[in-house]
Amino acid sequence: MTNLSVNLNKVALLRNQRDIGYPDLVEHAQIILQAGAHGLTVHPRPDERHVRKTDIPAISECIGKWNDKNGTHVEFNIEGYPTEDFLDLVTNFDCDQVTLVPDAPDQRTSDHGWDIAGQKTFLIDIITRLHAFDRRVSLFIDPEPHLPELAADVGADRVELYTGPYAFAWEDDDFATILHDYAETAQACKKLGIDVNAGHDLNLDNLAAFLGHIPNCMEVSIGHAITDDALKLGWGEAVKAYLKIISDTRGV
Repeated sequence: MTNLSVNLNKVALLRNQRDIGYPDLVEHAQIILQAGAHGLTVHPRPDERHVRKTDIPAISECIGKWNDKNGTHVEFNIEGYPTEDFLDLVTNFDCDQVTLVPDAPDQRTSDHGWDIAGQKTFLIDIITRLHAFDRRVSLFIDPEPHLPELAADVGADRVELYTGPYAFAWEDDDFATILHDYAETAQACKKLGIDVNAGHDLNLDNLAAFLGHIPNCMEVSIGHAITDDALKLGWGEAVKAYLKIISDTRGV
């Protein structure tokens, strides 16, 4: 099964353009979940240009109430660089998964994975701390088949494949070679017993081909593209369009 986790960052970015309280993240979260999404993702950056730290309690509470009311288990995934402030956030409020990304504080968007070998001691310490709070930990990595073994060595439960290069190659109709790299990396994960997530610039055009080659993909996190689709189709139809792609491919 491949789960769809909708990233709320772009909704928050729109809200932050004017300090008048809307779009309301919880209201949009409820619409997204009602449409059938399996989870929500946020990436609270240090400059708080989109999702803010103060948003986390309300979103966590929203998911908890949703699960209690509907007898389901939609997940809350929080992404970010593991500063002490970030670690306090993800351990003080309920979430299912913490996705660690190697972003600099002023970085526009995530554009590369971890240098796991170079930061091994640091990552072991962070992951050990998160496991003590029963958080599943995913490491953001590039599509390189040797990296899953390193991720396993530092204790990661999952990896999230950075799919930016795949999306860029798709636009140039030159994605076959790089898609092979993703498939090899995912296969290495399978052999090691590490689950695979994926995210960055996946959209209605390129998602099916990706999932068709990565049958062990457990979750796709999509924000920018699905928000654009929601502006045109509405959240309900946008979410359903992605869910249909997921159900129609080998990613289910």
